[in-house]
Amino acid sequence: MELPPGYRVTVEERPSQEDRDVLGLGLDQYNRAFLGETNFARLAIFVRDEATRITAGLDGYAYGGWLFVHYLWVHSDLRRRGIGRGLIAEAERRALVLGCHSAHLDTFSFQAPDFYKKLGYRVFGAIDYPPDHRRFFLQKRLVEDRHADAS
Repeated sequence: MELPPGYRVTVEERPSQEDRDVLGLGLDQYNRAFLGETNFARLAIFVRDEATRITAGLDGYAYGGWLFVHYLWVHSDLRRRGIGRGLIAEAERRALVLGCHSAHLDTFSFQAPDFYKKLGYRVFGAIDYPPDHRRFFLQKRLVEDRHADAS
């Protein structure tokens, strides 16, 4: 790598959100030449207990017409009560308001691929990662495809 005089490379284990945002905003600026307005919006939904501790939640973002679910977590004491399903449903509703047509996410084989499939997500890719497990990449249309055949 050849840097101009006065430049240096730094490796940072815990970069600030502000520094990370510089990269995201720079990439978004570049992408707009190809995608037009990307309508980036963060999306976070939490379940909190009486002490305001987070006991479940979803973190993601809308970008370029897609919802990306980055994290979905439900505390073990609250699982199997429809909370995860409700969080996904609320995220999808909000994504539609933000102009999204589809959603995507990833999950490990030991996490929840069958859960997402039951919610209408379909696998579009998978990799062996880490060893002895798989990471699945799933997507779902949130609005009817106007170009799909009526058959």
